[in-house]
Amino acid sequence: MALILETPRLALREFGLGDYDDLCLMLRDAETMYAYEHAFSEAEARAWLQKQLDRYAADGFGLWAVLRKETGALIGQCGVTMQETGEGEVPEIGYLLRKDCWHRGYATEAAAACRDYAFETLGFDRVWSIIRENNLPSQRVARRLGMVPCGRMVKHYYGIDMPHILFSVRRGEENAGRAESE
Repeated sequence: MALILETPRLALREFGLGDYDDLCLMLRDAETMYAYEHAFSEAEARAWLQKQLDRYAADGFGLWAVLRKETGALIGQCGVTMQETGEGEVPEIGYLLRKDCWHRGYATEAAAACRDYAFETLGFDRVWSIIRENNLPSQRVARRLGMVPCGRMVKHYYGIDMPHILFSVRRGEENAGRAESE
C-alpha cells in the first residue's frame, strides 16, 4: 500500500483488509479503548476497518495505519477524518496507539505529521481534535500540536453520555501554544 506520510520514526499508510488482526490489538483491548468504555467486538472492529476504507474512497483521507519504520510493526492509527461537532463537520486529527507504544512520543509525532498534511496537502485552514474529557494523555498530545480548547460537546455512545472537549489550531498558529504546554 502506498505511503502517505513519513516521520523520523514512523510511516503512515492506508489500512487494508489484511491489517485486521493488527488493528484488533488496539480495538479489542479494553485498556486501550478506555475512552470508548469497552473493547470492540469482532463485528465492531470489522466495521471500524471498513469505515476507514469507505473514508478513503469518499474523502481521499481517513485514519491511517501507523508503522514503526525500524520494525515495520503496525503500532496504531492516526489521520484526518471529518467529524460532526453539532455545528457542522470539521477535519479532526485522531490518534490511537497500542498500549505497549504509549508514552514514547509516537502519537505526537504521527499527529503533528497529520496536522501538517491537513494544512499543506488537504488545504484546511483549521483542524480539530475532539477528546473525551477524561482522556488527559490525548489532551496533552493536542496541546503539543498547538491546539487549544475551543468548545465542548457531548457524544452519546454505547449508552453513555460522554463529555468531550474540542481542541483546535489554525494554520500558522501551530507553534503558538506549544511552549506553554511543554
